[in-house]
Amino acid sequence: MYKTDLEIAQEAKLQPIVEIAKKAGIAQEDLELYGNVKAKVSLDVLKQAEHKPDGKLILVTAINPTRAGEGKSTTTVGLVDAFNQIGKKAMVALREPSLGPVFGIKGGAAGGGYAQVVPMEDINLHFTGDMHAITTCNNLISACLDNHLHQGNALEIDKDRVVFKRVLDMNDRVLRQVEVGLGPKANGVERHDGFTITVASEIMAVLCLADSLMDLKTRIGKILVAYSVAGKPIYVSDLGIAGACAMVMKDAIKPNLVQTLENNPVLIHGGPFANIAHGCNSVLATRTCLKLADYVITEAGFGADLGAEKFLDIKCREANLQPSAVVIVATIRALKQHGNVAYEDLQTENVEAMLEGCCNLEKHIETIQAFGLPYVVAINEFATDTPAEVEALQTWCKQHNHPMSLSQVWAKGGAGAVDLANQLVDLVEQENTYKPLYDLDASIEDKILTIAQTCYGASGVHYTDEAKAQIAMFTEQGWDKLAICMAKVPSSLTDDAKICGAPKDFTITIRELRPSLGAGFIVALTGSVMTMPGLPKVPAANRMDIDEDGNITGLF
Repeated sequence: MYKTDLEIAQEAKLQPIVEIAKKAGIAQEDLELYGNVKAKVSLDVLKQAEHKPDGKLILVTAINPTRAGEGKSTTTVGLVDAFNQIGKKAMVALREPSLGPVFGIKGGAAGGGYAQVVPMEDINLHFTGDMHAITTCNNLISACLDNHLHQGNALEIDKDRVVFKRVLDMNDRVLRQVEVGLGPKANGVERHDGFTITVASEIMAVLCLADSLMDLKTRIGKILVAYSVAGKPIYVSDLGIAGACAMVMKDAIKPNLVQTLENNPVLIHGGPFANIAHGCNSVLATRTCLKLADYVITEAGFGADLGAEKFLDIKCREANLQPSAVVIVATIRALKQHGNVAYEDLQTENVEAMLEGCCNLEKHIETIQAFGLPYVVAINEFATDTPAEVEALQTWCKQHNHPMSLSQVWAKGGAGAVDLANQLVDLVEQENTYKPLYDLDASIEDKILTIAQTCYGASGVHYTDEAKAQIAMFTEQGWDKLAICMAKVPSSLTDDAKICGAPKDFTITIRELRPSLGAGFIVALTGSVMTMPGLPKVPAANRMDIDEDGNITGLF
């Protein structure tokens, strides 16, 4: 019987965080301790290391995720342990889990098996309070906006054109559309409103793209909150609260230091979703790692069509980062599902279906190649993988000239990715021709079409009348030179979650666009993707518990 991820994490021998910091080259005076095994890192660490050359930046991405699981975070964590095992100074930069998925479908999210980040319970619950700070900052803006409406509305805000929504870090579908200000006049102006999940808040996006506290304050001030009755954009700066918002975020802007099961340093900071936001950890955490380590491994949410595209088109461009290589994670189980095998039949050997599902892997490889980056395919091994399936996949990779490594990090920790690490040591020394897919000067439509054709394999893009009107308005406002952040279902290359594999000759429908001016991109919503998820019929919360001694069970 296998131990659960939580049981493995609870048995781990954690080192004091000051010792982990020392290993990373961080002095104790630059730590703000949150107990003995986690800490915030002062932004002074990055300033002090500005003169140092950057390490090599390695992105871990994946095929389109399935219920079978791909193990992207597990591979990322195991890989940093493997680098350290072969004598290389390496760090990992990860996103913080959202409480919504933790209590919803996913459960805990800090790696798995013997490739985890710890303390697992803390990371998956309240951690150092970053999510709460983001929620508070976001809702401070909403409260001040509604108070402005109530107190005379000097800015002449059109209450029917308020675009900034409240947030909650929980999957709560009933809050997608709400009415506020109901009851007597003292309760405020009655209007239609709604909630999104905290990790889809623009506050989260600006936290992850800001390079300093003052940059964060400036970006918050640029956030669009509403339009006036005359059609004039109204920003947070117009409400006069950008300083107060930045004050709320003064601690949240600092990266969080924790460790792997093998006691290697990890910075976890920020956690925007990749299906409805840009899906990458903070620029500050990534830059700090690049100054402290020779090799930095980071991940971007979901598949290369979402997280990797946004990492390479938005984050790297915005922060002037130079990626060196990409790891594309896949599992034989997931490839079989992309070959149209039912979930309940995935443990049965089916070489033919697996090879049919390789079309999805091939499409994600093409996406990475379009960015001009070298790559290696990491096959995250499951106990149910048969020798025939493994051999067939290795042969497929060789026949198509795709570098490949069999990863066993779930069962073996860093030792299970030594081959992958050694391949990457050679790969990152190759010169690459990395370049974003599109120029910012291109039109909104051209940028969206480029992403849809290059990353999804779509033949074209369809716009609703609402989306067409928004494009015209955004162009008139001068917002058309911003990057594009696609909001799309993660399980398919299309905007239909049920379609697996790598379909051809389909169109992507853009139903709505939202300007995230503080973050510096326009969110393009496709299909029926939701910015406030709902819980499944049996939430993960139903299997979680705690005893009188504080011992947690069921957290993945």
